[in-house]
Amino acid sequence: MALVLAVVNQKGGVGKTTTAVNLAASLAAHEHRALLVDLDPQGNATSGVGIARDQADRTTVYHALLGEADARSAVLPTEVPNLFLLPSSTDLVGAELELVSMEERELRLRDALEALRDAYDYVLIDCPPSLGLLTINALVAADRVLVPLQCEYYALEGLGSLLRTIDLVKGSLKPELEMEGVVLTMFDARNNLARQVMKDVQTNLPGQVYDTVIPRNVRLSEAPSHGRPAILYDIESKGAQSYLQLAEELLQRHRAAAAQLKHA
Repeated sequence: MALVLAVVNQKGGVGKTTTAVNLAASLAAHEHRALLVDLDPQGNATSGVGIARDQADRTTVYHALLGEADARSAVLPTEVPNLFLLPSSTDLVGAELELVSMEERELRLRDALEALRDAYDYVLIDCPPSLGLLTINALVAADRVLVPLQCEYYALEGLGSLLRTIDLVKGSLKPELEMEGVVLTMFDARNNLARQVMKDVQTNLPGQVYDTVIPRNVRLSEAPSHGRPAILYDIESKGAQSYLQLAEELLQRHRAAAAQLKHA
């Protein structure tokens, strides 16, 4: 049964899609079957793994959300062994309006993904950069929430809004939803502000910030334009190595948690 992670931050440009794509690819490289769900109408996770956006007559996550197709029929293989994609569509732009009038509108993605969970070890949902109905669907479908956070001045302010939304979802829709953790992205160790933000986040969220930090890296930022995760574009780059390390840290955390449960 797959562990479902919602990769969420309502701010754009913080490394959300980069994290969803490269963490999913890195988990696949660690020989875990991973499904990347592109819930962002921009479709950058879709193109980021080399799948053209909005091909005519293609079944997408949009059709699965609206109950027009089985999500299994929309899944595509990628160039990375063990990595699969449930692609986005620009139709998602209007999906929130279409969902508003539907019964159990917040549960649509959870129900759509249910049939897929046995086929994968990890499902990563790349959420839109907003806290609207699509993101709420992702949070309800998820077991845990992973927050990429850029080390910048307003980082903690934005994080507060997101944590309040997560608490609302826990309170009314998904009591068992948990924080997976915070991943610091686009980190520049030469920058005093970045180092201070890192310290503040670690102080405010003790035990929830990953040790692995994703640096600013040219090769990492180039990879999406070539339709390849960083491990395929340049596996020796600092960006690719950081995401492989992040995947290993995540796996170690989960192994430790499973062992603790076993001996409880």
